[in-house]
Amino acid sequence: MAAGLALSVGLAPAVAAQAAPAAPKAPAKPTAVQIAGKFPGDKIVVQQAERADLFKRLLSEVNWLANTSPTTSRPQADKMGPKFVVTVLIKDKANQVYDLYPNAAGGPRAYRPAKQPTGKKAAGWFYGRLTMSESLRLSGVPLKAKPDVVQGGIGGGVGEDVAVDEVDPVKNVNGVISDFRRLFLLNTAVLVVILLGLGGIAFLIRRRV
Repeated sequence: MAAGLALSVGLAPAVAAQAAPAAPKAPAKPTAVQIAGKFPGDKIVVQQAERADLFKRLLSEVNWLANTSPTTSRPQADKMGPKFVVTVLIKDKANQVYDLYPNAAGGPRAYRPAKQPTGKKAAGWFYGRLTMSESLRLSGVPLKAKPDVVQGGIGGGVGEDVAVDEVDPVKNVNGVISDFRRLFLLNTAVLVVILLGLGGIAFLIRRRV
């Protein structure tokens, strides 16, 4: 009887291990981001293994669109600017697809097509992140630099292609002083007109008295 009890105790862990459900398999993570549009080469692929920082930056521009409710409507066709199709890849297989409009009037826009590689989703328009244009430019898309919205650099930095006059502090200060001078002169002119008007009214009152 003791031997049978010992055998039962020894088999219990094995039976429990077989009965325990297998742990769920972790979902595969994106490995690359592809950008397609009307530019030389027509397509750019940023691999996580090769350019991890840039890959992370690009992914942050679109990854949040997967499960977010639309926030805006379609802009007018003549105010959308160039379109760039961004595809999130998992081992060279498309996982998410979005249309980005970094130069749309009123701020960057993003569109989520209903037809997605993983199944159908609600189509919708979104306000994109202000860093969208610069993220695409750093990836190789020919867009004008916007250093004022950059929160840090990739590799050698983002100021390498920026024209000096775009970030010249002396020029900016001179512009502010010039605007202030024009405002001061305008206020002075208005004050002179008011004083002349009051003087004219006082002169007419004295004549009548």
